[in-house]
Amino acid sequence: MPKPATTRRFAVLALAVALLGGCSQRSGSDSGGAVEKPSIKVAIFAAVDLASFWLAQEGGYFKAEGLTVQADVGASGQEALNRMTGGQDDLALSTYTLFFLAKGNGSADVKLIADATSASPRSNELVTVPNSPVKTVNDLGGKRIAISSKNAASDVLTQSVMRDHGISSDKVQWVPMPLPEMGAALAQGKVDAAYQPEPFLTQSAKVAGAYPVVDAASGSTQAFPLTGFGATAKWVQDHPKTMRAFQRAMLNATRAAVDRARIEPLVVRNAKVDQDIASLMVMPAFGSTLDARRIQRVPDLLQQLGVVQTKIDAASMIVPQASTG
Repeated sequence: MPKPATTRRFAVLALAVALLGGCSQRSGSDSGGAVEKPSIKVAIFAAVDLASFWLAQEGGYFKAEGLTVQADVGASGQEALNRMTGGQDDLALSTYTLFFLAKGNGSADVKLIADATSASPRSNELVTVPNSPVKTVNDLGGKRIAISSKNAASDVLTQSVMRDHGISSDKVQWVPMPLPEMGAALAQGKVDAAYQPEPFLTQSAKVAGAYPVVDAASGSTQAFPLTGFGATAKWVQDHPKTMRAFQRAMLNATRAAVDRARIEPLVVRNAKVDQDIASLMVMPAFGSTLDARRIQRVPDLLQQLGVVQTKIDAASMIVPQASTG
């Protein structure tokens, strides 16, 4: 005889719960066990590069992997890196240049966990204002150029693009400052040019009349890897399941980030960007899975510019990449 409807409903419900439980276990770790550290802190700095990270937080991708992730916001990629290597935070979003510099000078044994962004056309530019002595890329030599911090992507990409145009950067006066302050510094004549990623690029155009001198993601730095997530080698060794759970969450969030309608509100809310600016700005290219050949471009450029003296093998710093299947 057929089962009563109530019995069938309970059977279906039990099966659904079992399937969900199995999915939860598989997503929580590779072997069905819990992650070693369900609550982690990630050092970041407010930038559009965090869009997929914010989506992982607010879209439930971290939660689905058994993680509660707290963002520890600093002023720059260098500050984020320092908080991670100092043990204040578990992971850090920073520029690849700083990760490789830390490895090269022996200040930290850094491992690369996941990709974040690469430069897309017109998303990172050297800008000037009408009252500046800098009118074209040829005027950059010997001028005051605002960067986020020494040896960060802003510094290295600026030097690279100047070299591509045959312009010496030896006598440039580099002026490190927080990205949000660069527009005002340009307008007040405190600097002659500035390296600006989005959303600061569009903000400076709106409030200071800033306009591009040259695309920093052009020539030898076209599609250049910009930012990623890193941790110390010891943290990776002690938290393999936590690391893979973070990787899977970021992979799924990055796939979802192709929908601009999902990430624009996150940029407005988390990066404190006006809606009209968020709708106009050029997004970087978001990524998650690390490819050693692509990332090798970063230490190779650092060596070419004399920032590091010996070759650094990117593959040796990249941990195995997780897959969502």
